[in-house]
Amino acid sequence: MTPLSNQPLPEPLGGPVRGGPVVAGLLLAAGGGRRLGGRPKALLPHRGRPLIEHAVEVLREGGCGPVHVVLGAEADQVRARTVLPDLPGCVLVDHPGWAEGMGSSLRAGLESLAGTDADAALVLLVDQPGIGAAAVSRVRAAYGSRDALAAASYEGVRGHPVLLGAHRWRAVARSAAGDRGARAYLAGHASSLVLVECGDVAEPYDIDTPEDLERLE
Repeated sequence: MTPLSNQPLPEPLGGPVRGGPVVAGLLLAAGGGRRLGGRPKALLPHRGRPLIEHAVEVLREGGCGPVHVVLGAEADQVRARTVLPDLPGCVLVDHPGWAEGMGSSLRAGLESLAGTDADAALVLLVDQPGIGAAAVSRVRAAYGSRDALAAASYEGVRGHPVLLGAHRWRAVARSAAGDRGARAYLAGHASSLVLVECGDVAEPYDIDTPEDLERLE
């Protein structure tokens, strides 16, 4: 894996980059919050709004557009209780098979991007509010071609967001299963994977348990 230590942040942050490659944001937000008593993570409150709205803004501010959002648990409530259906450049993807795990949600998201003009997808998880626009922008800057493969690194440990060039989507989708997402594909292509250190600008914790809710603001 090729590290990119101290990767400079593109400036300014603040929206999709015009005139360059189209890097779509792909937000996986289908989880049902089983360990949270069945509370869908997308609707957890954070900074005065649903967590899903915060994550979409992070992707947009980090330079991604359009943003495809994979919905699953309580999808009707997410549509009714958020501004996302009316947000320009935001595509909501209903995934009835969300309970099969993150891998199936990743496949649904990549399928929704197939046939668009996106050159790459930058994948973010809805339950990681400690990852902000700075990390998204930094990983997005690792795009070099439609074969791009990059991921955020936290003190050398691979995490999210993950950048997948369009030429890799089909193979990633074939390998995605259960809750592993793109993990198997990334492990099998470690020699091509660019690691972008983000530990100085983000924290990759998950909101999985009732105790984790204390991290929300």
